[in-house]
Amino acid sequence: MTLSFPNPTRAYDETRGQIRFIGHDGLNQVLFLLPVAAFDRAGTSSRKERDYLLAFDRWRERILNAARAAYQSRHRHTIELDISTFGSSLKST
Repeated sequence: MTLSFPNPTRAYDETRGQIRFIGHDGLNQVLFLLPVAAFDRAGTSSRKERDYLLAFDRWRERILNAARAAYQSRHRHTIELDISTFGSSLKST
């Protein structure tokens, strides 16, 4: 099976400073955690939940592609995406 993201839901975890989203590999769910610091580096000056979620939506395809690559190399049920995974990709608009 291949990893897919049929549900566009994402959630901001203020305590951990992460956005959570879920992918599916067949019947298996995979939880992805993205540090919001990735958006701070991209020039998001406001640190509000709404701003982080909008930034996630703006860069959704790039984030999901990075998530697919991370899953392909790790095949775990929970994957924390590293900020360095994105390099400058979240900086471009």
